[in-house]
Amino acid sequence: MPAGKRRQSNAMLYTLITFVALFVIATTAAVIYYVKAEDFRTQAAERQEELNRLVSQEENRNIAGIVGTRLPGHSSLGTVIEHLDEMVRVVKGTPVRVTSAEVKVAETKQALLPLFERARAHVTLPVAPPTPVNPDAAEADPDQPADPNAAALPRIVLTTLISDLVAELGKVKQEKAAKEQELNSLKGRFDDAIAVMEQTKKDLTAKVSEYEQQVKAIETDYLARRGEVEQSSKEQLGVLQGDLQKAVANARQLNDDLLRTQAEYNVVQGRLQQAVTQISDIRPAPDKEARAFTSDGRIVLVDQAANVVHIDLGTDDRVYQGLTFSVYDRTAGIPRDGKPKAQVEIFAIDPKVSAARVLSWDRKNPIATGDLVANLIWDRDKQNEFVVTGDFDLDGDKRPDYDAATRIEALIRRWGGVVSQKVTGETDYMILGAEPKVPPQPTAEMQTADPTALERYEAARQRNEQYHQLRERAEALCVPIYSFDRFLFFTGYAAQASRPGAL
Repeated sequence: MPAGKRRQSNAMLYTLITFVALFVIATTAAVIYYVKAEDFRTQAAERQEELNRLVSQEENRNIAGIVGTRLPGHSSLGTVIEHLDEMVRVVKGTPVRVTSAEVKVAETKQALLPLFERARAHVTLPVAPPTPVNPDAAEADPDQPADPNAAALPRIVLTTLISDLVAELGKVKQEKAAKEQELNSLKGRFDDAIAVMEQTKKDLTAKVSEYEQQVKAIETDYLARRGEVEQSSKEQLGVLQGDLQKAVANARQLNDDLLRTQAEYNVVQGRLQQAVTQISDIRPAPDKEARAFTSDGRIVLVDQAANVVHIDLGTDDRVYQGLTFSVYDRTAGIPRDGKPKAQVEIFAIDPKVSAARVLSWDRKNPIATGDLVANLIWDRDKQNEFVVTGDFDLDGDKRPDYDAATRIEALIRRWGGVVSQKVTGETDYMILGAEPKVPPQPTAEMQTADPTALERYEAARQRNEQYHQLRERAEALCVPIYSFDRFLFFTGYAAQASRPGAL
């Protein structure tokens, strides 16, 4: 074969081989790319299915309108979760634990159920209209059990419920104010009646004393002239005896008038008590201790590391350094015995806020923002009037301190209160100690051995009599009566009182 043809055949052979190789390579690459493309399509379909489970196509298109502005560092779903947590915090008032949205909503519903039951006794629960069905939402799985929590809670409109409760509270306050005004008017009339009765009693007593003195003067004159009378005629003796009998009759008549007036006074007092009872039967009287269970302020900030709290009271409210407050739980309120969860003392004051150091606290129930603070003596609007009576043991030695009442009165005045020695319609509170003891009446031998025994006996008897008179007067005028320990609880001074020099 010629050389030229052989070279041409080799070239064609090489070209054919190259073409076949390229064809094989292209076919292999096409197969690989096809497999990869199918894999990518499968993954894309799975991603789309997963995305559809998270959000529908309509919701995905309107994601900005549904979520709003995304929070910094959060995805759209994270923003929705954060807003849900914020709503749960607003409703429950406690930190939200990490759990599912279903559990959070269920726990919030369960937390609201007791409140709805309590509110049901005061107002008609406003029920929201049923939520319209979303046509794009997936149908519920019939094999899944229904959520019992979702069916247990009615769809209550919280804003309407709160408005109704506030309106009901306003009505109750108005009724309370009207009853207090009526009670104050009744107290004033009662005080006037008592004053008239006491003045009448004093006048009659003075007249009886005056006639008794006249009788004594007549008797003295009778004895002085007895000799003359014996020598005089029977007619003169009869005249003197008649004058004496008239004077005695007048004295007896005045005594009868006094007894009749006292009986009339008892009848009037009984009728007044009957009227008060009838008013109470129609509408129970307001709690005479209601003012003590009203807080003076709230905790706005707690610094546990520094053992300091901040209160929403300042110089604008006439707060000053050294003033103590009792702290009570914001949900439970102030208990009947006044025992607080903590006690604090003001040490720094601004116009609107004060800082207070924590004197004592319950480690199982720490102070929280929103807790209530109160002091029975201090009041931003008025000076409370107190009456202190009885024996008090301030140092715990089982014996009454002779100057205890004076020291308690000094504490009341130091914190802006007023101290009175008698109970009137203006008295706000009574601090009642133990009944003063009266020793046995000293005999003549005891008075000979101790000339001051009778004087001390009379002083003790008068203190005991004054104690009972003040107490009975306070009970008649519905004045709140506090023991010394309960008084310390309500003033936030229980932790300080045991320190030397505190009282």
